[in-house]
Amino acid sequence: MNRGVLYAASTYILWGLLPVYWKWLRLTPASEVLCHRIIWSFITLLLVLLAAQQWNGLRRNVFSMRVLRAYAASGALIAVNWLTYIWAVGAGFILETSLGYFINPLLSVLLGVVILRERLRPGQWAAIALAAAGVLYLSVAHGSLPWIALTLAITFSLYGLIKKTAPLGSLQGLTVETAVLLLPAFAFLVYIGQTGQGAFLRTGALIDILLIGTGFITVVPLLLFSSAARRIDLSLLGILQYIAPTIQFLLGVFAYHEPFTGDRLIGFCIVWSALIVYAAESYLTRRSQTFPAA
Repeated sequence: MNRGVLYAASTYILWGLLPVYWKWLRLTPASEVLCHRIIWSFITLLLVLLAAQQWNGLRRNVFSMRVLRAYAASGALIAVNWLTYIWAVGAGFILETSLGYFINPLLSVLLGVVILRERLRPGQWAAIALAAAGVLYLSVAHGSLPWIALTLAITFSLYGLIKKTAPLGSLQGLTVETAVLLLPAFAFLVYIGQTGQGAFLRTGALIDILLIGTGFITVVPLLLFSSAARRIDLSLLGILQYIAPTIQFLLGVFAYHEPFTGDRLIGFCIVWSALIVYAAESYLTRRSQTFPAA
């Protein structure tokens, strides 16, 4: 197997299995888990940067106002995304988180039109319309918007949009993002520690290890993804990304037995149809550009 494909598949499998990790921490408040994830991710990233001898390059660029503004915004978005995801998994909404990451690529395309003034082909418009129909159907069937899925999709799409034009690489960028969030995260943990509400060092060694491990489970997939992105086409990377929400979906249905009603099945099928249309249209377009008709 191509090494890039192996790295990409490993990345998405690890991201797909993240609900299992967050389920182990379900009795710890999501806000506390988020703060530990920020702090331990920053420490892990710092060690990786030092080992890779990239610290000096980051230090030269980080004090630019352009860099700080971009990564303060992306840091806020990823914090909301992480908090929503951690809480939703613990509260038993894994299926809705998977829906969010199924919708995310199509929403990213739509943001490209609205913000970057990109032009879409008819097939891409059809895929977006289908996805919107799926969300609308789920909203009507359940009497409310699937806000967890939409929050995850919107925050991650906006995050990707900022990162698209951000000046640093993924590893250095995430280091700056977690650095921006470091002080408020640390202050919150100190506060809950002083008031006796914190789980760290109070609820057993396993929880302590899992909280420290949030840095590892954040950074390792990122490193694999960076390696994959350098080795394979972005189009292939885009197709493989559906591994993660598919695993999340299967975990929600078969491992954690979340309710999957007929209405939810119809809504998911509409969204899946949108993804099939989008993938097929992208494949045919690339093929026509690579092998133009005589």
